[in-house]
Amino acid sequence: MIKRRWRTEISIGAFFLMALVSSSWSQQPLIQSVGNGDVNWATQVIRATGSGAPNPQAPNIAAARLGAERAAKADALRNILETVKGVRIDSQTLVVNAMTESDVIRTQVQGIVQGARVVNTRYLSDGAVEVTVEMPMAGPLTQTLIPPTSFGTQPVPKAGSPVYTGILFDSRGLNLRPAMSPKVLDEDGREVYGSAFVSQEWATKFGILGYVKDLEDAKKNDRVANNPLTVKAVKVTGAAGSDLVISNADAQGLRDMSKNLSFLEQCRVLVVVD
Repeated sequence: MIKRRWRTEISIGAFFLMALVSSSWSQQPLIQSVGNGDVNWATQVIRATGSGAPNPQAPNIAAARLGAERAAKADALRNILETVKGVRIDSQTLVVNAMTESDVIRTQVQGIVQGARVVNTRYLSDGAVEVTVEMPMAGPLTQTLIPPTSFGTQPVPKAGSPVYTGILFDSRGLNLRPAMSPKVLDEDGREVYGSAFVSQEWATKFGILGYVKDLEDAKKNDRVANNPLTVKAVKVTGAAGSDLVISNADAQGLRDMSKNLSFLEQCRVLVVVD
Protein backbone atom coordinates (compact mmCIF):
# COMPACT_ATOMS: atom_id res chain seq x y z
CA MET A 1 0.00 0.00 0.00
CA ILE A 2 1.17 3.54 -0.66
CA LYS A 3 2.36 5.24 2.52
CA ARG A 4 1.31 8.83 3.02
CA ARG A 5 2.61 11.74 5.03
CA TRP A 6 -0.91 13.14 5.27
CA ARG A 7 -4.31 11.77 6.21
CA THR A 8 -6.67 11.02 3.37
CA GLU A 9 -9.78 11.74 5.40
CA ILE A 10 -11.40 14.94 4.23
CA SER A 11 -11.80 17.52 6.95
CA ILE A 12 -14.91 19.69 7.09
CA GLY A 13 -12.93 22.69 5.86
CA ALA A 14 -11.43 20.72 2.99
CA PHE A 15 -14.88 19.44 2.08
CA PHE A 16 -16.24 22.94 1.59
CA LEU A 17 -13.12 23.93 -0.36
CA MET A 18 -13.61 20.92 -2.62
CA ALA A 19 -17.19 21.98 -3.18
CA LEU A 20 -15.91 25.24 -4.62
CA VAL A 21 -13.79 23.39 -7.19
CA SER A 22 -16.20 22.60 -10.00
CA SER A 23 -15.14 19.71 -12.21
CA SER A 24 -16.48 18.55 -15.55
CA TRP A 25 -15.31 16.59 -18.56
CA SER A 26 -14.88 18.08 -22.03
CA GLN A 27 -15.86 16.28 -25.20
CA GLN A 28 -12.24 16.65 -26.20
CA PRO A 29 -10.05 13.65 -25.40
CA LEU A 30 -9.12 13.42 -21.72
CA ILE A 31 -9.55 17.09 -20.87
CA GLN A 32 -11.03 17.74 -17.44
CA SER A 33 -12.31 21.23 -16.66
CA VAL A 34 -11.60 22.32 -13.09
CA GLY A 35 -12.67 25.80 -12.04
CA ASN A 36 -11.29 28.32 -14.55
CA GLY A 37 -8.70 25.93 -15.94
CA ASP A 38 -8.34 22.43 -17.35
CA VAL A 39 -6.26 19.30 -16.93
CA ASN A 40 -5.18 17.42 -20.05
CA TRP A 41 -4.55 13.88 -18.84
CA ALA A 42 -3.24 12.81 -22.25
CA THR A 43 -0.43 15.38 -22.29
CA GLN A 44 -0.24 15.70 -18.47
CA VAL A 45 -0.49 19.49 -18.72
CA ILE A 46 -2.49 21.85 -16.50
CA ARG A 47 -3.63 25.13 -18.07
CA ALA A 48 -5.58 28.24 -17.05
CA THR A 49 -6.38 31.68 -18.46
CA GLY A 50 -6.63 35.02 -16.67
CA SER A 51 -7.73 38.48 -17.74
CA GLY A 52 -6.70 42.02 -16.87
CA ALA A 53 -8.28 45.39 -17.60
CA PRO A 54 -6.32 48.53 -18.48
CA ASN A 55 -5.90 51.23 -15.85
CA PRO A 56 -7.78 54.31 -17.12
CA GLN A 57 -5.38 56.53 -15.15
CA ALA A 58 -2.25 55.13 -16.81
CA PRO A 59 -0.06 57.86 -18.38
CA ASN A 60 -0.24 56.31 -21.87
CA ILE A 61 -1.55 53.38 -23.87
CA ALA A 62 1.65 51.37 -23.50
CA ALA A 63 1.60 51.68 -19.72
CA ALA A 64 -2.09 50.76 -19.61
CA ARG A 65 -1.46 47.66 -21.71
CA LEU A 66 1.53 46.61 -19.59
CA GLY A 67 -0.53 46.96 -16.44
CA ALA A 68 -3.36 44.92 -17.96
CA GLU A 69 -0.91 42.22 -19.00
CA ARG A 70 0.56 41.98 -15.50
CA ALA A 71 -2.93 41.79 -13.99
CA ALA A 72 -3.92 39.08 -16.48
CA LYS A 73 -0.89 36.95 -15.62
CA ALA A 74 -1.56 37.31 -11.88
CA ASP A 75 -5.17 36.26 -12.49
CA ALA A 76 -4.03 33.29 -14.59
CA LEU A 77 -1.69 32.14 -11.81
CA ARG A 78 -4.51 32.35 -9.29
CA ASN A 79 -6.73 30.33 -11.60
CA ILE A 80 -4.15 27.64 -12.29
CA LEU A 81 -3.53 27.25 -8.55
CA GLU A 82 -7.24 26.57 -8.04
CA THR A 83 -7.13 24.09 -10.91
CA VAL A 84 -4.12 22.31 -9.42
CA LYS A 85 -6.01 22.00 -6.13
CA GLY A 86 -8.71 20.02 -7.96
CA VAL A 87 -6.28 17.51 -9.50
CA ARG A 88 -6.72 13.99 -8.18
CA ILE A 89 -3.57 12.42 -6.72
CA ASP A 90 -5.15 9.01 -6.19
CA SER A 91 -8.58 7.51 -5.68
CA GLN A 92 -8.91 9.08 -2.22
CA THR A 93 -6.92 12.31 -2.30
CA LEU A 94 -7.10 15.61 -4.16
CA VAL A 95 -4.19 18.04 -4.18
CA VAL A 96 -6.22 20.35 -1.95
CA ASN A 97 -6.35 17.61 0.71
CA ALA A 98 -2.57 17.26 0.69
CA MET A 99 -2.15 21.05 0.90
CA THR A 100 -4.61 21.23 3.80
CA GLU A 101 -2.78 18.52 5.74
CA SER A 102 0.76 19.85 5.19
CA ASP A 103 2.05 23.42 5.32
CA VAL A 104 5.21 22.26 3.56
CA ILE A 105 3.27 20.78 0.65
CA ARG A 106 1.06 23.87 0.42
CA THR A 107 4.08 26.17 0.24
CA GLN A 108 5.86 24.00 -2.31
CA VAL A 109 2.81 23.68 -4.57
CA GLN A 110 2.23 27.44 -4.45
CA GLY A 111 5.87 28.01 -5.41
CA ILE A 112 5.70 25.52 -8.29
CA VAL A 113 2.57 27.19 -9.64
CA GLN A 114 4.31 30.57 -9.67
CA GLY A 115 6.69 29.07 -12.23
CA ALA A 116 3.92 28.27 -14.72
CA ARG A 117 4.91 29.56 -18.13
CA VAL A 118 2.96 31.93 -20.34
CA VAL A 119 1.92 30.15 -23.56
CA ASN A 120 -0.47 32.71 -25.04
CA THR A 121 -1.24 36.42 -24.68
CA ARG A 122 -4.29 38.05 -26.32
CA TYR A 123 -4.71 41.82 -26.63
CA LEU A 124 -8.38 42.74 -26.91
CA SER A 125 -9.83 45.73 -28.72
CA ASP A 126 -10.96 47.41 -25.49
CA GLY A 127 -7.43 47.35 -24.09
CA ALA A 128 -7.96 44.30 -21.90
CA VAL A 129 -5.49 41.41 -22.00
CA GLU A 130 -5.93 37.64 -21.61
CA VAL A 131 -2.96 35.48 -20.58
CA THR A 132 -2.84 31.68 -20.64
CA VAL A 133 -0.33 29.78 -18.50
CA GLU A 134 0.43 26.10 -18.26
CA MET A 135 2.53 23.68 -16.22
CA PRO A 136 3.30 19.95 -16.38
CA MET A 137 2.03 17.42 -13.85
CA ALA A 138 5.27 15.48 -14.11
CA GLY A 139 8.38 16.99 -12.56
CA PRO A 140 8.37 19.09 -9.38
CA LEU A 141 4.61 18.71 -8.83
CA THR A 142 4.80 14.90 -8.85
CA GLN A 143 7.91 14.98 -6.68
CA THR A 144 6.12 17.16 -4.13
CA LEU A 145 2.80 15.33 -4.00
CA ILE A 146 3.97 11.71 -4.01
CA PRO A 147 6.26 11.05 -1.02
CA PRO A 148 9.63 9.33 -1.62
CA THR A 149 8.54 6.56 0.78
CA SER A 150 5.88 5.56 -1.77
CA PHE A 151 8.44 4.34 -4.28
CA GLY A 152 10.34 1.13 -4.67
CA THR A 153 8.94 -0.86 -1.76
CA GLN A 154 8.24 -3.73 -4.15
CA PRO A 155 11.18 -5.66 -5.65
CA VAL A 156 11.68 -4.66 -9.28
CA PRO A 157 14.09 -6.86 -11.26
CA LYS A 158 16.57 -4.96 -13.38
CA ALA A 159 18.53 -7.72 -15.06
CA GLY A 160 17.83 -9.07 -18.51
CA SER A 161 16.13 -7.68 -21.57
CA PRO A 162 12.32 -7.40 -21.30
CA VAL A 163 10.19 -9.45 -23.67
CA TYR A 164 7.65 -6.63 -23.58
CA THR A 165 8.48 -2.94 -23.89
CA GLY A 166 5.51 -1.69 -21.89
CA ILE A 167 1.99 -2.49 -20.80
CA LEU A 168 -1.48 -1.25 -21.80
CA PHE A 169 -4.32 -1.55 -19.31
CA ASP A 170 -7.57 -1.41 -21.29
CA SER A 171 -10.26 0.24 -19.12
CA ARG A 172 -12.73 1.13 -21.87
CA GLY A 173 -16.34 0.90 -20.77
CA LEU A 174 -15.50 1.19 -17.06
CA ASN A 175 -15.80 4.97 -16.58
CA LEU A 176 -12.35 5.32 -15.04
CA ARG A 177 -11.44 8.73 -13.58
CA PRO A 178 -7.76 9.61 -14.14
CA ALA A 179 -5.41 10.37 -11.24
CA MET A 180 -1.70 11.09 -10.83
CA SER A 181 -0.94 7.99 -8.76
CA PRO A 182 -3.58 5.29 -9.22
CA LYS A 183 -3.19 1.60 -8.44
CA VAL A 184 -3.79 -1.55 -10.44
CA LEU A 185 -5.05 -4.37 -8.24
CA ASP A 186 -6.02 -7.99 -8.65
CA GLU A 187 -9.47 -9.27 -7.68
CA ASP A 188 -8.23 -10.00 -4.14
CA GLY A 189 -7.09 -6.40 -3.67
CA ARG A 190 -3.36 -7.10 -4.01
CA GLU A 191 -1.41 -4.39 -5.80
CA VAL A 192 -0.12 -5.28 -9.26
CA TYR A 193 1.14 -1.84 -10.27
CA GLY A 194 1.49 1.55 -8.61
CA SER A 195 4.11 3.87 -7.21
CA ALA A 196 5.63 1.03 -5.18
CA PHE A 197 6.70 -0.63 -8.43
CA VAL A 198 8.52 2.33 -10.00
CA SER A 199 11.54 4.50 -9.39
CA GLN A 200 10.93 8.03 -8.18
CA GLU A 201 13.32 9.33 -10.83
CA TRP A 202 11.23 7.93 -13.70
CA ALA A 203 7.92 8.85 -12.08
CA THR A 204 9.09 12.43 -11.60
CA LYS A 205 10.15 12.68 -15.25
CA PHE A 206 7.16 11.06 -16.92
CA GLY A 207 4.43 10.43 -14.34
CA ILE A 208 3.53 7.02 -12.95
CA LEU A 209 1.43 6.24 -16.04
CA GLY A 210 -0.19 7.90 -19.03
CA TYR A 211 -3.74 8.00 -20.39
CA VAL A 212 -4.82 7.53 -24.00
CA LYS A 213 -8.14 7.24 -25.85
CA ASP A 214 -7.41 4.81 -28.67
CA LEU A 215 -6.02 1.31 -28.23
CA GLU A 216 -4.35 1.09 -31.63
CA ASP A 217 -2.72 4.49 -31.20
CA ALA A 218 -1.62 3.44 -27.73
CA LYS A 219 0.24 0.46 -29.16
CA LYS A 220 2.33 2.88 -31.25
CA ASN A 221 2.96 5.30 -28.38
CA ASP A 222 6.64 5.89 -27.68
CA ARG A 223 6.03 5.35 -23.99
CA VAL A 224 5.30 1.62 -24.49
CA ALA A 225 6.43 0.80 -28.05
CA ASN A 226 7.55 -1.36 -29.72
CA ASN A 227 5.98 -4.45 -28.15
CA PRO A 228 3.52 -3.64 -25.36
CA LEU A 229 1.49 -6.20 -23.47
CA THR A 230 -2.28 -5.51 -23.35
CA VAL A 231 -4.34 -6.45 -20.27
CA LYS A 232 -8.10 -5.89 -20.03
CA ALA A 233 -9.35 -4.42 -16.75
CA VAL A 234 -12.48 -5.95 -15.23
CA LYS A 235 -13.65 -3.00 -13.12
CA VAL A 236 -12.66 0.23 -11.40
CA THR A 237 -12.43 0.67 -7.65
CA GLY A 238 -11.49 3.20 -4.99
CA ALA A 239 -13.47 6.11 -3.58
CA ALA A 240 -13.26 8.09 -6.82
CA GLY A 241 -13.10 5.19 -9.26
CA SER A 242 -9.46 5.90 -10.18
CA ASP A 243 -7.98 2.46 -9.45
CA LEU A 244 -8.18 -0.52 -11.82
CA VAL A 245 -8.84 -4.16 -11.12
CA ILE A 246 -7.56 -6.91 -13.42
CA SER A 247 -8.38 -10.60 -13.19
CA ASN A 248 -6.42 -12.81 -10.83
CA ALA A 249 -5.33 -14.87 -13.84
CA ASP A 250 -3.87 -11.82 -15.61
CA ALA A 251 -2.27 -10.62 -12.38
CA GLN A 252 -0.66 -14.02 -11.82
CA GLY A 253 0.55 -13.99 -15.40
CA LEU A 254 2.30 -10.69 -14.77
CA ARG A 255 3.86 -12.01 -11.58
CA ASP A 256 5.02 -15.20 -13.32
CA MET A 257 6.81 -13.18 -15.98
CA SER A 258 8.14 -10.65 -13.47
CA LYS A 259 11.71 -11.25 -14.56
CA ASN A 260 10.73 -9.70 -17.89
CA LEU A 261 8.87 -6.70 -16.46
CA SER A 262 11.73 -4.35 -15.67
CA PHE A 263 9.95 -1.74 -17.82
CA LEU A 264 7.53 -1.18 -14.93
CA GLU A 265 10.27 0.61 -13.02
CA GLN A 266 10.49 3.07 -15.91
CA CYS A 267 6.73 3.81 -15.85
CA ARG A 268 6.20 2.46 -19.36
CA VAL A 269 2.51 2.05 -18.65
CA LEU A 270 -0.56 3.45 -20.44
CA VAL A 271 -4.23 3.21 -19.53
CA VAL A 272 -6.75 3.21 -22.38
CA VAL A 273 -9.94 5.05 -21.40
CA ASP A 274 -13.27 5.92 -23.06
